[in-house]
Amino acid sequence: MDIIFKTWSWYVSGFLIGMIMLCLIYFGKTFGMSSNLRSLCGMTGIGKKISFFDFDWKEQRWNLVVVLGAILGGFVAVHYMSDPSNVSINSKTIAQLAQLGIDAPNGKLMPDALFGSQIWHSPKSIFILIIGGILIGFGSRYAGGCTSGHAISGLSNLQLPSLKAVIGFFVGGLIMAHFLLPLILRI
Repeated sequence: MDIIFKTWSWYVSGFLIGMIMLCLIYFGKTFGMSSNLRSLCGMTGIGKKISFFDFDWKEQRWNLVVVLGAILGGFVAVHYMSDPSNVSINSKTIAQLAQLGIDAPNGKLMPDALFGSQIWHSPKSIFILIIGGILIGFGSRYAGGCTSGHAISGLSNLQLPSLKAVIGFFVGGLIMAHFLLPLILRI
């Protein structure tokens, strides 16, 4: 039982993801979290008005179970299995965060300045969350999938568009983390 509560090495998790991908390929399924948004919209019946949502969403029920499992697994992991003492943050990262007015997580997995409940009291933080959500939704639709769909499923199927998308995700993430986020947090 102790093995469940300890942090797993990257190669164990990577091997398990690889085995799941082999199973999905074998059964002719593709994986991606953003496709579930289309399924959820299709469930509402909006497909009668918008052709993009007019498809048999019941074929994607298994993927909705994956999302439910990810939500439930994240809740269980954070509330019952997390051990922030295992988290080691580089001192340079802590110094860079301090320059932006973000304290180190100190015994937590995430800094309160970015992920604490006080963000709901700041109109600026709420605005950032709304704009970020819209941009993520637009980006995943424009790229034909999300990071998990392209990076895990698309690359394992050797799809060139997924490779291009993943490169774009990484470049965009680096630009955001090193240039745009510091500007946004200083405003």
